[in-house]
Amino acid sequence: MVLTRTPDVIAVEIRSVDEQARKYMLQSAIDIGKKLKEAKELVPHGEWEGWLQDNVNYSQSTANNFMRLSEEYENSQAFANLSYTQAVALLSIPAEEREIFAEENKVGDLSTRELQTLIKEKKELEKQLKKANEQTEYERLELEKLKISLSEMQQQNGMNYELAERYKADLEAAQKTGDVEQINKIQTKLNQKESELVDNKKKIKELEKQLKAKPIDIPAPEIIEKVPEDVEKELAQLREQVKRNENKAMAKFAVIFETVVKDFDNLLGALYEIKTTAPDEHERFLNAVTGLLGRMSEKAK
Repeated sequence: MVLTRTPDVIAVEIRSVDEQARKYMLQSAIDIGKKLKEAKELVPHGEWEGWLQDNVNYSQSTANNFMRLSEEYENSQAFANLSYTQAVALLSIPAEEREIFAEENKVGDLSTRELQTLIKEKKELEKQLKKANEQTEYERLELEKLKISLSEMQQQNGMNYELAERYKADLEAAQKTGDVEQINKIQTKLNQKESELVDNKKKIKELEKQLKAKPIDIPAPEIIEKVPEDVEKELAQLREQVKRNENKAMAKFAVIFETVVKDFDNLLGALYEIKTTAPDEHERFLNAVTGLLGRMSEKAK
C-alpha cells in the first residue's frame, strides 16, 4: 500500500530530517572541538594560528567556538536540538542561566537572528538593571553619610551647648570677684562657643534639608514599627517642659534626649528594612529592641 503524499506528511518528514541534521551538526561541532583541544596541547607554543590555517582552514575565533561548544554542551541533553549557530549564540549566556533561558524562550523554534536579538535585549535589560541598582546603592550610601554627618553635628552641638552653659556660669562667678582678666578670658571662650553653636545650627538645618530631599523609600502606611501616638505626645510635652527650664542638668538631658529619639527613629527604619529584606531574621532583631527598651525602663526607675 502506497502512503498518500500530502503536505502534512511531507512536513513531518521535513521536521524529522531537520531535527536529525541539527543533532548531527551540533554533535559534529562538539567532536571537532574535542579534537581541536587535543591538537592544541600538542602544537608548539606560538604556532597554533598557523597550524589552524594550514591544516583545517579555521580562524582562531572559529576554533575557539568549536572548543567552547565541546566544553559547554558535551554532556547536556537540554540543547541537543539546537543548531550550531544557535548553540554558539547561547555561549554568551552564563552557563548557570543558559538552560532556563533556552526553555523559557523556546530557542529551538527561533531563527539564529531572532535568538541573537533576544540575547541582545536581555543583555541591554541587565545593563540597565545593573545601572539602576548601582544608582540605588549610591543614593543609599549618600543618605547614610548624611545621617552620620547630621548625628555627629548634633552631638557636637550638644557638647558646645554644655560648654557655653559652663562658661556662662564661670563668667557669672568671675564677675562677682571682679577679676577683669578672667572675665575677658571666659568671655572670649563663651563668644567662640556661641559662634560655633550658630554655625552648627545652620549646618544642621542644611543637613536636615538634604535629608528631606532624599527620603527613605519606605511607604509610610506599611511601617508597623513606629512610636505610638500617645508616647509621641508625651515626648513632645517633655521636650517643651525641658525647653522652658533653665536647669543645666535638664538642658543636658534635652540635648541627649533629642539625639536618642532621632537614633530610635533610625533604629525603627532599619528594623523595617530587615523585615522587608530578611523577614526570617526580623523577629530576632525585634526581640533585641524590645529587650533593650525593657532594660532601659528598669534602670530608669
